[in-house]
Amino acid sequence: MKILYVYCHPLPESFHATICAEALAGLRDAGPRLRVLVSQSASGYYGPHGSEPVDESAPPGDDFLASAVVAWEAEARTGAEDLGLRVPLCRTGVVLSPSGGALAKMLTPFKLGVGGPVAGGDQYMPWVHIDDVVGALLFALDTEEADGPLNVTAPTPVTNREFSKALGSALHRPAFMPVPGFAIRLLYGEMATIVTTGVRAEPKRLTELDYSFTRPSLGPALEAALSG
Repeated sequence: MKILYVYCHPLPESFHATICAEALAGLRDAGPRLRVLVSQSASGYYGPHGSEPVDESAPPGDDFLASAVVAWEAEARTGAEDLGLRVPLCRTGVVLSPSGGALAKMLTPFKLGVGGPVAGGDQYMPWVHIDDVVGALLFALDTEEADGPLNVTAPTPVTNREFSKALGSALHRPAFMPVPGFAIRLLYGEMATIVTTGVRAEPKRLTELDYSFTRPSLGPALEAALSG
């Protein structure tokens, strides 16, 4: 099977659309024709939703990250479907990986014993282990029914307070020091909204399609990420 995989990095939405359009333009003259285009973006598509469970049927938010994802997905889907390609739109949560990313930025204060819940801690955090990011993407490639939006998030979303407690436990450090939202915005920039406001994204479509999560529970997922 021939595939094209494209990833949405948090850059200006016009830049996303330009990259995607250029990639698709190249496909029109390429041969043999691909069958699947996998687009990867972010669960930030939905914007803040409090404690409300959010699946793939929810509308987009109106903040920076949501606007970027909307522009990217629109370009990917329209261009690819014109070429007759199946287009899974993978919306990834906060990835737990031993090789950096969001988790690495969180570690220092927790290792120093001054970590804790962010911006109150009641907001949900749509986490996912890197093994399931890879697993879900491969599943999307191989599963004909995997078309359109797919939340690539663990089936057990937790609040930021619960995440902080689990991370502290995994590191054998206290996790009670509150972290103000402005400190996270300084660290993450525009991407901070997914941590400070949160969304309770749930992988409804992957569950319906019988994807089996490798690391569905937060505690073991953190242990695996930290030991890698």
